Amino acid sequence: MRARFLTAALLAAVCAVSTGCARKPQEPLVGVYLALTGDMADFGITTRQGIELAAEEINAAGGINGQRLRLLVEDDRGKPEEARTVVTKLVDQQGVVAVLGEVASKNSLAAAPICQARGIPMLSPSSTNEEVTRKGDYIFRVCFVDSFQGYVMARFASENLKAKTAAVLWDNGSDYSKGLSSVFKSDFQKMGGRIVADVTYAAGDVDFSSQLTRIRAAQPDVIYVPGYYTEVALIGRKARELGITVPLLGGDGWDSENLLKRAGEALDGCYFSSHYSSDTGSPVVERFVRSFQDRYSTMPNALAALGYDATWILAEAMKRAGSLEPRKIRDALAATRDYPGVTGKITINEQRNAVKPAVVLQVKNGAFRYVTTIQPPNRK
Repeated sequence: MRARFLTAALLAAVCAVSTGCARKPQEPLVGVYLALTGDMADFGITTRQGIELAAEEINAAGGINGQRLRLLVEDDRGKPEEARTVVTKLVDQQGVVAVLGEVASKNSLAAAPICQARGIPMLSPSSTNEEVTRKGDYIFRVCFVDSFQGYVMARFASENLKAKTAAVLWDNGSDYSKGLSSVFKSDFQKMGGRIVADVTYAAGDVDFSSQLTRIRAAQPDVIYVPGYYTEVALIGRKARELGITVPLLGGDGWDSENLLKRAGEALDGCYFSSHYSSDTGSPVVERFVRSFQDRYSTMPNALAALGYDATWILAEAMKRAGSLEPRKIRDALAATRDYPGVTGKITINEQRNAVKPAVVLQVKNGAFRYVTTIQPPNRK
């Protein structure tokens, strides 16, 4: 045993003075997991574009304290079990020092415990479910949370549209839809409004006649539909077929070009809350839009903007940390204050959520038009 120990010690000593055995500096290796195939690929692909654009800009500006930021991208196909698999691979086998992802809250909820257990910071660009960052003190996000979105549209309906009554049509199998509808109902009533119909559907439904017939009988001033664009487009078409003319309102699950293609003119004049608009006139937004169009020859959506902001915020935290030690990166992320992002000025609060404004967009003539910005209230 002693002979083997002496041999090992001698080899270690030789390596310590040999340039051939010198340890290479650790590189800023960041894992990315997104849905790049499957039903949610639209969201994952545009987020990846924003992340990669930011990484190119960061490296062109000198990288992370002189070293190039390198991304390792994995496709989780939009499935929680696959998200767990690829994030385990990124952390345990590929040695990333931080992780960016996911878009869908269900996938972030699946992967967050893995990052938390290994002490690797995870930063979600756009998972809005409240539970995501409750998985631990290494889990962050740069988007706002669902409760804020519900408040935004309740306030918009009450103050901007002067609505006195509202119906709510929500997906009873979705935590996202359930959370938004619950906050909207509570806040709209606190603001003096009245909920006259509270009706549900299930993801994958194609016939909404019975729900909308019931809503039509209640004669609401507005209808809140906090779902995803696939069902929302069908709901909008059926509502107009039944003679319902009042505005439909929604959340960021509407923010897809496919909503416009599938709904046609049915949702013209309707509104939804989102993270970003290219029409705000902000110099930061204009610079991002020009760079994105030069790189991809298309306009960026909110998910691309959130991916871009998340990557820059992580890079700035890594620079401030002065180290690639995950604990120090975590602490620097937690100290983020007033970052001037494309999606608004971002501060990370004690719950590791982003405190930031939301925008309200209107569907108008086949496009999304900026209407207003709503700042967060002083909420518990």
